[in-house]
Amino acid sequence: MLGAAALSAIQVVTASEAYAQEGERFDAETVRNMARQLATKPFKQGNQSLPAELDKLSYDDYRNIRFNADRSIWRGQRLPFEMQLLHRGFLFRDQVDVFVVADGRARRIAYDPGLFRFEHGLKAPQGGADLGFSGFRLHGPLNRPDYLDEIAVFQGASYFRAVAKGQGYGTSARGLAVKTASASGEEFPVFKAFYVEQPRPDVPSIVVHALLDSPSATAAHRFTIRPGDATVMTVEMALYPRTDLTEAGIAPLTSMFLFGPADHAGFDDFRPAVRDAEGLAITDGTGEQLWRPLSNPGRLQISVFSGSNIRGFGLMQRQRSFFDYQDLEARYEKRPSVWVEPIGDWGEGAVHLVEIPTPQEVHDNVVAFWRPKDTLRKGSEYTYTYRLHWTWDMPTPPGLGRVAGIRAGGTDERRLFVIDLVDGPMPGLALDSVRVDVSASQGEVRDVVLQPNPEISGTRLSFAFEPKGAALSELRARVFKGDVPLTETWLYRWTP
Repeated sequence: MLGAAALSAIQVVTASEAYAQEGERFDAETVRNMARQLATKPFKQGNQSLPAELDKLSYDDYRNIRFNADRSIWRGQRLPFEMQLLHRGFLFRDQVDVFVVADGRARRIAYDPGLFRFEHGLKAPQGGADLGFSGFRLHGPLNRPDYLDEIAVFQGASYFRAVAKGQGYGTSARGLAVKTASASGEEFPVFKAFYVEQPRPDVPSIVVHALLDSPSATAAHRFTIRPGDATVMTVEMALYPRTDLTEAGIAPLTSMFLFGPADHAGFDDFRPAVRDAEGLAITDGTGEQLWRPLSNPGRLQISVFSGSNIRGFGLMQRQRSFFDYQDLEARYEKRPSVWVEPIGDWGEGAVHLVEIPTPQEVHDNVVAFWRPKDTLRKGSEYTYTYRLHWTWDMPTPPGLGRVAGIRAGGTDERRLFVIDLVDGPMPGLALDSVRVDVSASQGEVRDVVLQPNPEISGTRLSFAFEPKGAALSELRARVFKGDVPLTETWLYRWTP
């Protein structure tokens, strides 16, 4: 049963044609059936109109609308989770319907201005309109068992993000990416309705169903969210293309990279690095571990890593010391790494990395996703299951040496790269028994040196790169013993 606090916020409201009617039965197939039906109809833009009081809110104005925590769904019911609703306004104009699922029935939460506090003179909307919401956030036991911390938020298009114990928000995920970095313009699918299952007292996870809609496709998502030292979401997606999809992005991640020790030209900043994530990690179908440091390029660049049966990929934050960032407010060392673990065989495809130039840290300028090789055909159903790990590190650290940091300096005619390697066999590595493979697609590599670095209990690899007039070069480095790799593969795209 729903508690009194929840019931006070829930009113009987007629749902739109695509949604389950108020109080009707709800099961695991309900949202999938909605998405399947919706895909047979032309796309209709959702409601983005707002009352005059909310129509032109600034960022600061919007922050003055706060949910009244005393009205949290399931407050006082001794359940392991609570839910708070998010108001519409500022960038978040789409009306989103939120349902609570209990006893096998879905009940829609009707908008009530009394759910929110409008602070610092901001006026509440008048007229009793049912505005819906822009999303919601979940609170649960994370940092200590007797307090419910914010663990995840779903808001804006199909964006959502989460944290693990001790972390702050950083990299985001999305339900679906369409036409990212396309010349025709990106399409942003929207979660237009959520169905949140009432948690059980003895279960440390919560289930969220979401209905996604866009001009190109619809989809049904089911998220099983389990917070902890690593917060893990099991995502089950059924995708229904309205058109033949050639530019779909599955399990998309979005992050920010402004600069780091190897990429700081043009930034006069007291901080040594500003970034939510520092690199793209990939475990391909052969088991090879790839590490691609992120960059803030001078112009848009897209990198494609093709293969079959990918085992995982993610945008990772490896450097975890305050002194790596020196930012007492942003605390970038506490931003989550986010790892995508496919469940089952995803077949042939590629991980795409999109890096967009940006002058400011307020812009997310990095996107990574998996794109299937074959076109997703109109009228068909495609299912993808994967786990999202919001974590401090990869859920299963590789038994290889890996990159702990990269630095670079010099001129456009000769660049010196310094790569620190740790873990695996790197501590106490017998350097006379190994070989180093460093290559460049254009230009020349010179003066390769491998030496112990006792300060990090690891090994340091350095080399000089001379472009010889090249406009772009793909650099690659790896340490072997015989034919056996001792480190992950370091990849880097150099541009002047």
